[in-house]
Amino acid sequence: MKAAEIAQLLNEPACVHNNKDKSGCAKTKPGATAGGCSFDGAQIALLPIADVAHIVHGPSACAGNAWDNRGTRSSGPTLYRIGMTTDLTEEDVIMGRGEKRLFHAIKQAIDDYAPKAVFLYSTCVAALIGDDLGAVARAATERWGVPVVPVDCAGFYGTKNLGNRIAGEAMFRHVIGTREPEPVPESAQRAGIKVHDVNLIGEYNIAGEFWYVAPLFDELGLRILGSLSGDARFHEVQTMHRAKVSMVVCAKALLNVARKLEENYGMPFFEGSFYGITDTSQAFRDFAGLLRDPGLTARTEAMIAREEAKIRAALLPWAERLKGKRALLYTGGVKSWSVVSALQDLGMTVVATGTKKSTEEDKARIREIMGDDAKMITDGSPTALLQAYKDYQADILIAGGRNLYTALKARIPFLDINQEREFGYAGYDGMLELVRQLALTIESPVWDKVRKPAPWAAQKAVGEPLMAART
Repeated sequence: MKAAEIAQLLNEPACVHNNKDKSGCAKTKPGATAGGCSFDGAQIALLPIADVAHIVHGPSACAGNAWDNRGTRSSGPTLYRIGMTTDLTEEDVIMGRGEKRLFHAIKQAIDDYAPKAVFLYSTCVAALIGDDLGAVARAATERWGVPVVPVDCAGFYGTKNLGNRIAGEAMFRHVIGTREPEPVPESAQRAGIKVHDVNLIGEYNIAGEFWYVAPLFDELGLRILGSLSGDARFHEVQTMHRAKVSMVVCAKALLNVARKLEENYGMPFFEGSFYGITDTSQAFRDFAGLLRDPGLTARTEAMIAREEAKIRAALLPWAERLKGKRALLYTGGVKSWSVVSALQDLGMTVVATGTKKSTEEDKARIREIMGDDAKMITDGSPTALLQAYKDYQADILIAGGRNLYTALKARIPFLDINQEREFGYAGYDGMLELVRQLALTIESPVWDKVRKPAPWAAQKAVGEPLMAART
């Protein structure tokens, strides 16, 4: 990938703050890939496309470090769960056999798994030795008749966020617009409901949480033409250009796709969230507003009234137990503000939220929700997090899995909110799971036990011999 193309992806025109005399989206720092490299980000963005063979062209360690690092779920194919790599060795590099190995890897994937498409991911080694993924992809497509898509995402290009956008660029160049969608099913037409095609961008179906929301789309007559990339299929991504509206769930990841769909196909987009009652309702209202269908608007308001009444009644006994509890939220991107809204719906107080991976728009949403005095933290080191927990008198730390052991060693309640989690929190029904996990964590009897001094510590404090504990 050329330096000019990387710079264009970093300075995303649709990021409002990039039009100001301030720094835009985080600039790439070659070699500084803490928290993930470009290859990692690209595979995170595309791996949930479930019926595609994902081949990592490089040493096996690259595939091992990046595979399955997002807990996405599929309602059908499981091909995306199979890690594939060319496993380049020093001998392959010296003898110049990289492209040949890649060509044979594509053949094996097609012969063994019959994928709908094959995605090729470049790594640092492949890029440094000059392997031409584009040429191999074109030759393989012509040879076997299966779409082969190159994703030029060598890790040294920059950060994980840049990798997300490179993945989106690859989809727009090689996949989106290469197929027309199927006609609207007759069953929907007979119901007298006008069906509108919509896209979801940056929604990954973590722990299957979008399945809480999907039935509501069907009820309203919103057909999800393409999801990039949670529980997606290759043919769905091909047809995304025919949708009427796109919802961007995570602007830090694939905003460039939404912008290009707008520029090339006149497709408006908005940023929204399915975390929390308020934001879920607003997302459906935004769809209805942009589609300008009075019938859809009426159905939307009726659905919102019904679902909000039902979920608030179900949450009432749980919310009473959590009301007034104080949470320290350390995450980034869309969750830095969307989870705040969900916690506030439960009557909890968010004492501070992390913004390390958040855009200026994310920070503006935080201020809108929490007020101008909102406390935003960027230092996620164990020392800084524990100090913030103490200073703000929090009752629970809500963060990513990498902070789990920090919390356990400090003996404080912890809830995993990032992509490795096992529980889904999206939509109205997802709020029940969120409140259940919060209550189980905060009210666990283990905290009273582990916070007491150990028996030997108590004996030592009063000067008794430690051996006495054995009698």
